[in-house]
Amino acid sequence: MATLYTKQSSNIAKTWLLMAVFLVVVVLLGWFLSFYYNDPALLYMAVVFSLVMNVWSYWFSDKVALAMSGARPASREEYFQLYTTVENLSIAAGLPMPKVYIIDDPAPNAFATGRNKEHAAVAATTGLLAIMNKSELEGVIAHELSHIGNRDILISSVVVVLVGIVTLIADWFIRISFFGGRRGNDREGQGANVLAIIGIIFIVLSPILATLIQLAISRRRESLADDSGALLTRYPEGLASALEKISRYEQPMMKANNATAHLFISNPFGPHIKRVSPVARLFMTHPPIEERIASLRAM
Repeated sequence: MATLYTKQSSNIAKTWLLMAVFLVVVVLLGWFLSFYYNDPALLYMAVVFSLVMNVWSYWFSDKVALAMSGARPASREEYFQLYTTVENLSIAAGLPMPKVYIIDDPAPNAFATGRNKEHAAVAATTGLLAIMNKSELEGVIAHELSHIGNRDILISSVVVVLVGIVTLIADWFIRISFFGGRRGNDREGQGANVLAIIGIIFIVLSPILATLIQLAISRRRESLADDSGALLTRYPEGLASALEKISRYEQPMMKANNATAHLFISNPFGPHIKRVSPVARLFMTHPPIEERIASLRAM
């Protein structure tokens, strides 16, 4: 029988399995480029450029996400219930008190951001505060604090680095092949040619594969935050009921953005799809909300 602890362990294991697959993809790309061009310098350039860009993203992503969402600081006096809920659950989770923000939007939603637990922020919409009771709000905030405690920001940053590397390698390969053809490698033989064709197909499709793995990791992190949030409050029904209320609101957020969609507790674009085909599921940033509710209530 599934429990909060077994679900949490399963989600952690699946996340690291996906990360391992991601790393294998990157290594295979690097090996193929070395074989095809006999010049590893291209791979090193792609890695360095991607790392520089994404280190910047890691340090400033919280400010960008808050600005893009239209979030503003929430004072203890004006938003007492939200502020004290974050404060109390942070103490229970053993986390430093994150900064608290409010988003003026009728759509019920929330997200957490920040590069680590010492530099974190939690934001909630006015629509969320309007419809949640105390236990439901605690469930949502516990979910968001779990993202901070589970180091999801760090994992997301690593995934972004890997996606950036894969995309750059594929783009550079296509451009160089188009303008210069195969250079620096005179290996002959049918086996080498077949391997080259397979490698070209793989490298062209790899950005799509990388994005699918990124989305799968995002869904795993959401499931893990559900489990961890339920462990924190010891009341899975609070989060389940909150997700149920969120699912009833079918309008998108006013500042919904693809760049920050994965941060929110629920897809900010809405409406929430009840039945999802296996193909459509691959391109989702969140697990279907009905499945999340059922999973929490099964515990």
